[in-house]
Amino acid sequence: MKKKFFRSMVSVSLCGLLAAGCAGQNASEPSTESVAEEVFGVDTGADTALDNGDVTITIRAEANNFDVLTKMEKSFQEEYAGQANFTFEFIEQPDADTKKDILGDIHNAADIFFFADDQLSSMVAGGALEAVPNADEVRKANSEGSIEAATIGDTLYAYPMSADNGYFLYYNKAYFTEEDVQTLDRVLEICAQNGKKFSMQWDSGWYLYSFFGNTGMEFGINDDGVTNHCNWNTTEGAITGVDVVNAMLDIARSPGFLNGQDSDFPAGAKDGSIIAAVSGVWNAMEIQQAWGENYAAVKLPTFTCAGQQIQMSSFVGYKMVGVNSYSDHLAWALKFADWITNEQNQTLRFEERGQGPSNINAAASDAVGQTPAIQAVLAQSEYGVLQRVGNNYWNPFLDFGATLAAGNPQGLEPQEIIDTLVAGITASTVN
Repeated sequence: MKKKFFRSMVSVSLCGLLAAGCAGQNASEPSTESVAEEVFGVDTGADTALDNGDVTITIRAEANNFDVLTKMEKSFQEEYAGQANFTFEFIEQPDADTKKDILGDIHNAADIFFFADDQLSSMVAGGALEAVPNADEVRKANSEGSIEAATIGDTLYAYPMSADNGYFLYYNKAYFTEEDVQTLDRVLEICAQNGKKFSMQWDSGWYLYSFFGNTGMEFGINDDGVTNHCNWNTTEGAITGVDVVNAMLDIARSPGFLNGQDSDFPAGAKDGSIIAAVSGVWNAMEIQQAWGENYAAVKLPTFTCAGQQIQMSSFVGYKMVGVNSYSDHLAWALKFADWITNEQNQTLRFEERGQGPSNINAAASDAVGQTPAIQAVLAQSEYGVLQRVGNNYWNPFLDFGATLAAGNPQGLEPQEIIDTLVAGITASTVN
């Protein structure tokens, strides 16, 4: 884990608000019942569990969220001034690695962390997540899809934060009409004509699912929750695996195509080299700044495959906040997680980071309804599925994507290429 490098500390005077206090209970190991009663007003008859001394809470997040989290932390400190001596520490780590990092050392991991819904099952199985005590309240406040994504069985294990964890097409209106961006063929043609690029990350199974999801072929996670089933190498049906491979090779041959990292897209938009790209709402602010009044976003286009126009699919999902079951200050950690995902702070996150709220009231605002990126991800969700994949889904795409993006330099047979991908995805042992 990277070194903790950002700290915000505020010491506030103690008060007698917790006179009923923690007698007879270790404050660092509160019961779920006491947390529910003291923190969220649920009447369980148990003792209170909020520490009223020195409270340090560590928060694992991506660095680009630190500014907005600091504002949320300050409002939290104002709300609960006098109830403890709070210290908040921010740890920089990508959300994509949350499961690996937390399960690798649960006892020393952060108190609060952000992650996508596909990581939930593994973290619940690993005992890393404390169940949400005020579940009924959170369920009422957030969209049905986000609650479903944060639930295992009948238990809510995380606080929904955003409902926009998907991808779509950004485009520069100085080059494209609304009709142009309906097909990838036309997007690539215009890019090539202007010496510009359409960018998409091809070493990622998250993005490359878009070429397989609406083909009629099958993929999914098995009942064991670990392995996958996949027939993308089938030789039967209207669309076969070889058809998809050949379609992707055609795309890669276009001079308008760029196999680019998602993180490089904003720079390319700014310098003018990229005029269309597949990405998500996390880049919306920078792309809008780069393209100004020409900034636009829309669902993914169709692509040519086996002589047909196939609508590109996508994974759709939600971001959420989890609380470490082994937190030394569990009650306050739960309270802070609830705070940073409430209506007020989901609205703040939308205003400052452009992220689409899962909170029903926040999502209903006129401002959200007029945001191109959020409307694009909602439109694309009609053609997407929740990301539910086994352990071996990701790594096989590294070679698969690199091979096709490079134009198959080794001259491999398309059937061999897709057979190798499927063998990796469906492997019964961890790659």
